[in-house]
Amino acid sequence: QLQLVESGGGLVQGGGSLRLSCLASGLTAPTFSTYALAWFRQALGKERVVVAALSRDGSSTWYTDSVKGRFTISRDNAKNTMYLQMNTLKPGDTATYYCAASGRFGLFLSLSSADYWGQGTQVTVSS
Repeated sequence: QLQLVESGGGLVQGGGSLRLSCLASGLTAPTFSTYALAWFRQALGKERVVVAALSRDGSSTWYTDSVKGRFTISRDNAKNTMYLQMNTLKPGDTATYYCAASGRFGLFLSLSSADYWGQGTQVTVSS
């Protein structure tokens, strides 16, 4: 059973940066590399949507248009950790951010494709 724990959220002024981390436990390091990963976010009163996705080996990435050029998704399989570097943050980025893992090949972009979820970390961007 894979457990995911996010950290790194907080309150930041617009234009600032944050780096989110997602630590996986409940498995050994080689097994972490068999999961495709993604970050989703859910703003208050809105649906949870995918923000960025990453393939098993980190060679393929996907970003939603609103974060392209500002956010970078990455993973360190040796540390069982995924990251989301968020730069030039905007008030519209305010949301709870969730990491997710899927055993599927390639990228996964839908809620239904996720096999495991973290509990979420709050990101608030002030104007």
